[in-house]
Amino acid sequence: MVNRFVLNEKSYHGAGAVKEIATVIKSGNYKKVLVCSDPDLLKFGVTKKVTDVLDENGIPYDIYSDIKPNPTIENVTHGVEAFKASGADVIVAVGGGSSMDTAKAIGIIATNPEFSDVRSLEGVAPTKHKSAPIIAVPTTAGTGSEVTAFSVITDHSRDYKLTVFSYELLPEYAILDPELLISAPASVAAACGIDAFIHAEEAYISTAASPFSDAMAEKAMELIGKNIRRFVARRTDLEAAEAMLTGSLFAGIAFSYARLGNVHAMSHPVSAFFDVPHGVANAVLLPVIAEYNALADYGRYLKIYNYISEIPAYADEFEPMMLVGAVRELTAAIGIPASLTDAIRQAAKGKEVTAEEIESKIVPMAVDAMKSGNIAVNPRASRQQDIEALYRKAL
Repeated sequence: MVNRFVLNEKSYHGAGAVKEIATVIKSGNYKKVLVCSDPDLLKFGVTKKVTDVLDENGIPYDIYSDIKPNPTIENVTHGVEAFKASGADVIVAVGGGSSMDTAKAIGIIATNPEFSDVRSLEGVAPTKHKSAPIIAVPTTAGTGSEVTAFSVITDHSRDYKLTVFSYELLPEYAILDPELLISAPASVAAACGIDAFIHAEEAYISTAASPFSDAMAEKAMELIGKNIRRFVARRTDLEAAEAMLTGSLFAGIAFSYARLGNVHAMSHPVSAFFDVPHGVANAVLLPVIAEYNALADYGRYLKIYNYISEIPAYADEFEPMMLVGAVRELTAAIGIPASLTDAIRQAAKGKEVTAEEIESKIVPMAVDAMKSGNIAVNPRASRQQDIEALYRKAL
């Protein structure tokens, strides 16, 4: 089997790395920037840490902020219009996965206008031209979108999250500055951090795993497992923030080349139908799917367990089901909802969601989950009825 590995052209790491944005823009001879960032980051002054650098260096820019959590086709379409109207020749994506995925979709459509309908990009996008240059500046340690060739966009007309894959989507530059992470609330840090861990965990047990992806996944799990509790509890801890940010990056590289599994295949429909934050949807599904996949374990569960458990285990005493318990202990410790029902009702923000309403979406969600390429690389084979049963068990 031949594996292809494509990474960012350059990345900058460490406290103060945000100042290197000016270096990148000047060295690339870019004339104007479109800053893509979500409204909350603008409101709380996080985006300003980036625009201050642009202002200090006399770099002109416009800001595009019509970006929702679980970004929509409309967010991308409006963003393409904003990019063209601004006259920008480079995009700076500031935020979590929502901002970066939106920016990536904008960038690829800007240079491949024949794909102006985002739906036409679904799957392996047959684009001919590289995206407009993107400088990715993550403000969460979660998605790893700064180093992946994926963009996930919600199509509300179908209650469906479509995935775009193209190496042309890959940001040219990644700026990883832990000082940009400390303003996020604990709930966001927890959801994003566990998402990053699941990227590594699913890549590690994927049937498409390779020695390269394993190396990235193992280091990611080590960094995240050691630091996630501390990162959530102490939001100003720069050492923990930098470890989480680096772990998230390694996890992003790992799943770019090994894919994911049932957790992500099933979480996307949950977010599409009920607007549950992506990381939370993943986290509540993980223990149920870890139990399901235990039958297919061939020794990797022990390593994963020791990365997240506060009490190490040895091979002669370990049982795969111990990992399920360790996952539940970790997610409870960082404040993740205990069940899928709880997660859905929290996301509804006071609006009543009945058990019958949730049940009515199980089959449509399972149908959409089966469309994901991640199902094919899950370590245990799955049919639609298996996915339906897993959803019900997670409730």
